[in-house]
Amino acid sequence: MPAYVVSDVTVRDRDAFEGYRTRAAASIALHGGRYLVRGGAVERLEGNWDPGPLIIVEFPDMERARRWYLSAEYAAALELRDAALSRNLILVEGIAL
Repeated sequence: MPAYVVSDVTVRDRDAFEGYRTRAAASIALHGGRYLVRGGAVERLEGNWDPGPLIIVEFPDMERARRWYLSAEYAAALELRDAALSRNLILVEGIAL
């Protein structure tokens, strides 16, 4: 079943964020992931949640998503994370269609 990494981001430093984003994108591709949402417009329809830019990445399954998150390739992106952004990050299992 597919798995989704969902990130609600607050950008701290635009230059550092671009470096993080470049490294993260390369690591995601190496691990079979693909972007479904990458920071487009957000419109609240109900409730109190007022997220920043959202990023949603699809992986073939939970295990591949976990391997990506723990990978050396993604660790290179994480070197820039704290300067670049703060975020909430979750991993959620999808459904087979």
